[in-house]
Formats: sequence, structure tokens, C-alpha cells
Amino acid sequence: MVFVSSLSSPYPIGTVKGPGENANQYVFITADNRQVKIGEFVYYEVHRPKDPYLPNCLQILGKICDRCLIDHLPDRIFADTEISPEAIAALVGFVHPNPEIYEVTVEVIGYFHPALGFMNPRLTPDPGVKVYLASDESLKRVLSKKQPGEVGAAHIGSLLLREAGAVPVALDVKELVSTHMAILAGTGSGKSYTAGVLVEELLLPHNRAAVLIFDPHGEYGTLAQMRGHTAFQAADGYTPKVKVLSPEDVRIRVSSLDYYDILTLLPEMSDRQQSILNKAFAILKRHQRGQYRWGVEDLIAAVFEADRTQDDEGNEKVGTSAPALEWKLERLARSPYFHTINHLAPKDLFEPGQVTVLQMNEISQEEQQVICATVLRQANQARMNTQKGLITPDDENYLPYPVFILIEEAHRFAPAHEPSRCKMILRTILSEGRKFGLGVGLITQRPGKLDSDVLSQCMSQFIMRIVNPVDQDSLKYGVEAAGRDLLKELPALTKGQVIIAGACVNTPVLCQVRKRITDHGGETLDAPALWQTYFQAHQVASRQIEQSPVASRPRANTVRGVSIE
Repeated sequence: MVFVSSLSSPYPIGTVKGPGENANQYVFITADNRQVKIGEFVYYEVHRPKDPYLPNCLQILGKICDRCLIDHLPDRIFADTEISPEAIAALVGFVHPNPEIYEVTVEVIGYFHPALGFMNPRLTPDPGVKVYLASDESLKRVLSKKQPGEVGAAHIGSLLLREAGAVPVALDVKELVSTHMAILAGTGSGKSYTAGVLVEELLLPHNRAAVLIFDPHGEYGTLAQMRGHTAFQAADGYTPKVKVLSPEDVRIRVSSLDYYDILTLLPEMSDRQQSILNKAFAILKRHQRGQYRWGVEDLIAAVFEADRTQDDEGNEKVGTSAPALEWKLERLARSPYFHTINHLAPKDLFEPGQVTVLQMNEISQEEQQVICATVLRQANQARMNTQKGLITPDDENYLPYPVFILIEEAHRFAPAHEPSRCKMILRTILSEGRKFGLGVGLITQRPGKLDSDVLSQCMSQFIMRIVNPVDQDSLKYGVEAAGRDLLKELPALTKGQVIIAGACVNTPVLCQVRKRITDHGGETLDAPALWQTYFQAHQVASRQIEQSPVASRPRANTVRGVSIE
């Protein structure tokens, strides 16, 4: 299949003037202002009869990246509101319906090859060549790598510049989860809504993904509506599983923590205390046999063993650091989230056709960091060991299938200029996880605060309305796939409109996100309506008290419990 002319608009909208500022651009002239929108797709035709591997006529697709008004009626006409510009144009013999002339710049994408994607011929059109608007049918075939409903497709929405639903945008799930993705948007732009649509697509019968969501605000609990919903059911009996784990359900085994996890959870310590704790970890490792699981009490015992010294007479004594560390470690023992035996193992969190929502809205920032770091580290290790055949199916870490992890408020877990337990683990997973089938999706409203190395490893990007100049600048260097022309549109995007770029689509597109099947759990509270509701309920309650028989009786004045008649 090649991008063919029979599916395209038969009427030209402009004529090529010549090459643009760079070798991949050309300029055409048009009077049709309504169809030459920034981001719109157009094409010109090239005849290649001598190439045996290509059809005689190729259509070279391009995307409008700039337009400029170059000719119009005199400004004095527009200054007088009583004068009709159309009437003046008719008087001077200007018979074209649009008296304005535009110069439009197009970035060449290329012709579509079904096996190789878009191929850029590196040829600019000759002056005088006609330019056409690409049809809906042709764009359906070439913009998305998959078609809606196919195995491995995620129907996220439709092309923004066309009629609603005319050109569906379907993402390639394989590329999306293996090369990682990022959803970048300002507050209220619809990033969590878009993530919810994506999770719905991953759990539909033609995908049946294994998904884990780190949910710091408790916004994804409404995904439980997928249970038993007809849209997610299949003839073979499939229906998705949804596990919503509240903070009370979160349990991390203490022995799965490393030295730096413990440092994050404890109050600030002196250099000597840190050294004693490090020695204690080495002692515990020497004591481990097989699946030995230690708790805080074992670590405290190891701390006292590490802090023993001998005096001049050879008598052992305990140093001053061990009791101080014992007091700090007892704080960890009182945490409800860290346990000697109970644990959220990879087998519990992941299963094809299941989404697990890990709600952490009542957990402190330090504990969230350690929980996220531990789960990520164990999931990565589980996939590596399973892939290499180092663990058996009865092991709690056995994961014989790819998994996908979605992290909300990613700038908290991988901040740009601050230390973080998750940052190094995320860098490792994003650079090596593709080989072992561990995909990561990052969601943030502050891309400028997200670590640049982490962001640059996300090969698929969903970019929504961003107004903050610092965040816009970070995108120019961290998200090159979207193109500078589309990034200029960021402040003008409205809720639910998104730029999708990278490995999951054939070319960057402006998309309108589809309606969710389940309810959105992150809606902004309507404060005025809630104030009115409270006030009205309070008024009703007050009237009922005033009208009650007890309230209507005359009250006697009292002083210190003595009635005064």
C-alpha cells in the first residue's frame, strides 16, 4: 500500500513557489485561508516512472508549519468599519472570493511505505507544482501504525484539525510500552484523563496488558468500573481485573530495602552512624542463607555488633552510635508500610489483563520514594531473572510476561536537581528495560522539574497545554520528536487536546482525546457549588432545631449551674 491519489482531495489548494529556509521545506502560495492551518497535512505529486520498486506517481506528504499574509487590500479599507472589503475588491476587479494571499511553509514528511514507514525523497517540488489537501481516508492509513481494534492498537482519539472522529489516532502499544512514554501537561489540561484513556485501551480484550499505576493522589480508583463492563468483555470469557490497593494495603518487606532506602527513611545521621549502619548491612548479608528474611530487630542487633570496640585491656564495649541508631530504627519499625514478612511481590502486582492501582495519597513523601524505588527495583530484577531463566515459576518474583508501570507526579520521583531514591533506578530501567520487557510511563505537570536524562529516554510523548515558560523551554530540548512548529501551539491547546509524537505514531499529530469509558477520578472540585450545598443544608438543620418543641421552651438563665428565675 502506498499513499495514493484516489483517496485524496482532487482540487489543489495552492501552487508551489519554491524551497523553504531549509532543505526539508517548501513554500506554496494560496488564497484559501480556511484550510491552511498549522499542523494540517498536504501533499504534492512526483512521477517516478524509472524506479521499478515504486509506483509511477508518489504523493509526498507534508505538514504545514508556518503561514504568512503577503498580499491584501490596502489597510485604509480595513480601518473604516463602514466599508465592505468584499465590495471594494469587486469594484477594483478582484474577482477571487478571497482577496488575501498567503505564503505557506510545509515541512516534508515523505511518502508512506507499508514496511518502512515514511520515506523522505529529499526532493523539493518544482515551482508551479500543485499542492493538495490530504483526505481523511488517506490519513487514516498512514498516520497511525495500527488501526483501532487491532491487536497492539490503542485508540487514543482523533485528528484535531478534522471533523470529530473522521481520522482516528491509534497508537502502537508495542512501541509505547517498550520504548517508554511521557505525558507532559499543565494543571487542568487533562493529563490524568488521557492516562485513564490509555489504561482503558491497554486493558481492552485486544491488548490485555499487565499494568501497575503509582497513584499519589488517589485519582485512578474509578478504573474499578472496568470490572464486568461490557466494553471490556470478550467471547472467551475475558474481563479485566482491577486491584485498587489503599495505603492500608501497602506492605514492603524490610529485607527488600537496601542501605540507601534505610537512609532515606531515617532522620539525619552523623557520618559515624552512617558508617555503622553500612557495616550492619554487610553483617546481615553474611548471615543470609537462601531466602532469609530479616526485620528491623535483626538490623538493630547487627548495628550493635558493628559498633563493638575493645579497650586497652581487651574488653568489648558498645559505642555510642548503636543506641542512637536503635532509637531511629525503632521509628521505622512503627511504620505501617514496612514489615518483616508481608510484602507486595511482583507476582501480586502484575498479571496480564490486570491493572493494579497503588494509592499513596496518605503516605509521606520519603516513604513514597522508598516504596516506589523498591517496587521498581524488584520488578526490573524479576523480569531480568525470569528472562535469563534464573528463577522458577514458584518464585514470588517470577514474571514471564512484559509489564508496564505508570508513575503519576513523576517529577516527585525523578526531580531535576535533587537527590532521589527513584531517579537512578528509573534511569537504569529506561535505558535497559526494553531488553527485558519492562515499560515505564511518566506523567507530570512540571516537565521543567523532571530529570532531563529520564525525560530524554521516553521515546513517545504526549504533550498538552503548558503555559509556564520554563517548562516550555525544557520541552524544546528534551522532546525533539514533536517539532518546534507544534510546540508553538502548546499555549493555545485546550483541555483534552494533545500533541502525540515519537515511536508510537508514524509522524507527530495533533489529537483530540476520546471520551473515557470509565469515570474520571481527578475532576476539579466545584468550590462555589459545595459552599452553596453546605449553606443550604446548614440552614435547613437550623430551622428544624428552632421549630422543635424543646427549642421553643423558654430557657432559664443559669449561673454556674444554678437556675435564676
